[in-house]
Amino acid sequence: MSSDPWGRVDETGTVYVRTADGEKVVGSWQAGSPDEALAYFERKYEGLVVEIGLLEKRVRTTDLSSKDAMAAIDHLREQVDAHHAVGDLDALRVRLDKLVELVDKRREERKAQRARQSEEARQAKEALVTEAEELAQSDQWRAAGERLRALVDTWKGLPRLDRKSDDELWHRFSHARSAFSKRRKQHFAQLDAQREEARRIKEQLVAEAEALSGSTDWGPTAARYRDLMAQWKAAGRAQREHEEELWNRFRGAQDVFFAARSSVFAERDAEQAENLKLKEELAGEAEKLLPIADLKAARAAFRQINERWEAIGHVPRDARPKVEGRMHAVERAIQEAEESEWRRTNPEARARAEGLTGQLQAAVDKLKGQIEQARAQGNSARAEKLERELEGRQALLDQALKGLQEFGG
Repeated sequence: MSSDPWGRVDETGTVYVRTADGEKVVGSWQAGSPDEALAYFERKYEGLVVEIGLLEKRVRTTDLSSKDAMAAIDHLREQVDAHHAVGDLDALRVRLDKLVELVDKRREERKAQRARQSEEARQAKEALVTEAEELAQSDQWRAAGERLRALVDTWKGLPRLDRKSDDELWHRFSHARSAFSKRRKQHFAQLDAQREEARRIKEQLVAEAEALSGSTDWGPTAARYRDLMAQWKAAGRAQREHEEELWNRFRGAQDVFFAARSSVFAERDAEQAENLKLKEELAGEAEKLLPIADLKAARAAFRQINERWEAIGHVPRDARPKVEGRMHAVERAIQEAEESEWRRTNPEARARAEGLTGQLQAAVDKLKGQIEQARAQGNSARAEKLERELEGRQALLDQALKGLQEFGG
């Protein structure tokens, strides 16, 4: 008979293993010595130890599913319970029980992880839906369209939720995209209609611009071209394939007219420059009449100069105020001399001036007397008040005396 701490072989060749529940028959060995029998079944035990160790490692370090892990544990437990090995089988059962606990723990962890991932996916999809619904109201057609396509790619990369939740969110997401597409389609349809209307209007404007290109009615035609340009801008853009061609025709018609006008205006400008030279000479001749010594002779000479002035045509607009101002200055000087002469020789005006002067002189004299009287009475306040009144009357008297001098008196 042969034995070790975990098993023995009796004289009949029966092999036993020791367990907490007593000895269990492992098997019968007739092929060799008892030691060989024990060694054989001890190797079977070592094999179970290795398999359990490998399973423990897989459970801890890989994503082995709980179902597959439990199937492997059950398979090993059947082998342990079959008692076909010699060794500490109770220790193997303990390890298998702990492995079951570990699998259960991993199952709960994975369940919680899946719940977290599901919630994260839900929040991500709700965020996508919210953004898509906001984009559905956007008028930034290109940018919003590109962003919506990017959102679809992001959606596809997210895990599915439970069918009800996933379907509800997808319905909102899909509806937002459809609403945006519908609005964009309507916008571009309206834009096409506007561009077609712009093309029709601009064809009419081009036709009128081309009809006006040969006009020599420079002012009104130039004004009409300005109106046409304003209408052109207000019409908006036509389709790209029509816009450039219509613009080239419209601009070309204007160029023909304005080139012809510029040629005519160049000739006119040369003529007006010569007219300016002549009028500057006449203005210089008129200025020599100043200061006026002989009013009658000055008046006759200015009249003759002015007749020659009127016979000369237009001068450049920017030079007109200066040269005309020189003539007007001489004309005003002659008019002022005439008015002065009239006042000097007008007996009625002289009489009125003398009467006013006399009245003011009397008022001044009276005030002086009242001031002396107030001071004599010691009434300084009244005296000061009368002195202020005297200053005003004296100023009026001085002005009246100056006017009277103009009459030679």
